[in-house]
Amino acid sequence: MKYTIGMDYGTNSVRCVIVDIANCSEIGTAVYNYPTGQAGIILDKNDHNLARQTPADYVKGIEATVKKAIQQAKKTVKKFDASQIIGIGIDTTGSTPLPVDNNGTPLAMLPEFKKNKNAQAWLWKDHTGYTEAAEITELAKKEHPEYLAKCGQVYSSEWFFSKILHCLRTDPKVFDAAHSWVEFCDYITAVLTGTEKPEVMKRSRCAAGHKAMFNADWGGLPAKDFLAKLDPKLGELRDRLYDKTYTVETEAGKLTQQWAKKLGLKAGISVAVGAFDAHLGGVGS
Repeated sequence: MKYTIGMDYGTNSVRCVIVDIANCSEIGTAVYNYPTGQAGIILDKNDHNLARQTPADYVKGIEATVKKAIQQAKKTVKKFDASQIIGIGIDTTGSTPLPVDNNGTPLAMLPEFKKNKNAQAWLWKDHTGYTEAAEITELAKKEHPEYLAKCGQVYSSEWFFSKILHCLRTDPKVFDAAHSWVEFCDYITAVLTGTEKPEVMKRSRCAAGHKAMFNADWGGLPAKDFLAKLDPKLGELRDRLYDKTYTVETEAGKLTQQWAKKLGLKAGISVAVGAFDAHLGGVGS
């Protein structure tokens, strides 16, 4: 018998399921509600557009749900053994980018930024960058209409560069401290595989597509000079992002010994490249 783990990170909770790959039957499930903020979301009474999350909740959710799902699987299938689990797949809300240092540690996990809302993960439904989204749209229409051709001709305030540019303008201390920005789905797979360094982690094509305007036809991410016209520092950031993306059937890496021990799994099982959840806007429950 062989099984696989699926983890679905939504807006308010993370859900874990263990599935028999022979017949797709679910043998174990678990849910972990994010404890921080209001129903897992950090809000601001003075700005209804703000919606953030603490990445520490994401990490806690791994151990909490996987262990519980394994316990249930043992009750469901008499001969079940966690050593029969051969892989892990991840999906998350998006675009939910977070600023990280050069080791891939979220700034929100560093003491000096722990209470700073701008250092947290910028949840998909954060719309604080609506002005920046409009600027990106207008500049792309004039200079690179191809950037908008695959995203309905309008760049959204829910997406990657709108949020980063808004952070740059409203909290340059956070922006300057960030070596790079990573999507939620890429961060979780990197944590499990020990590939947190931004230059090492495999970035999801699902995440990079229209939400970061990534396409091989124009060399990946938007051109450096295009981003620099929005702000020179945004242009400089491009060099610290990524040039290559991977699809979900690709292995992001192997489960580390450390996480295998925490979860009661075999070290070295495959962790697939992450993805956003099924809804285009990243709407999760």
